[in-house]
Amino acid sequence: MEIKELGHLVLYVHNIERSVAFYRDVLGWRQVFPDPAQAAGNPLRVPAAAFSAGRTHHELLLIEVGEDAAAVPAGRRVGLYHFGLKVGDTDDELREVLARIREAGVDIVGASDHTITHSLYILDPDGNEIELYVDVPGVDWQSQPHLVAAPIRPLRL
Repeated sequence: MEIKELGHLVLYVHNIERSVAFYRDVLGWRQVFPDPAQAAGNPLRVPAAAFSAGRTHHELLLIEVGEDAAAVPAGRRVGLYHFGLKVGDTDDELREVLARIREAGVDIVGASDHTITHSLYILDPDGNEIELYVDVPGVDWQSQPHLVAAPIRPLRL
């Protein structure tokens, strides 16, 4: 078997409306299901929403599990640490993202220069950590794979 690409992520969320507003309105994902332009709603009768950046039918699926579902535990644990979303190709674009998420009241929980990427870290409404990053222009990690494990430095935008 050969993995061709990471296809999509599925996240359980407490409240679908709150999470849709975050992923669609704050992060700018295009909602593909249910179609926000149609009043018919969700034909699956499951509180869910799917989003695409245009690469495939959906890269992100959210499924509501209710406010009483257990939260993502803090600290060291087994499971998802974070997922990364490429938001552009330059630090100027990353600065625009920073301004947008600050304007939306989203807290930055980290900012790192990974040599190959410049990254901001935020939390979604359910505590899932998201890395918003740009690849650093001119850094050739394919011919210098050791750069993937370069020491992490503070990000200076």
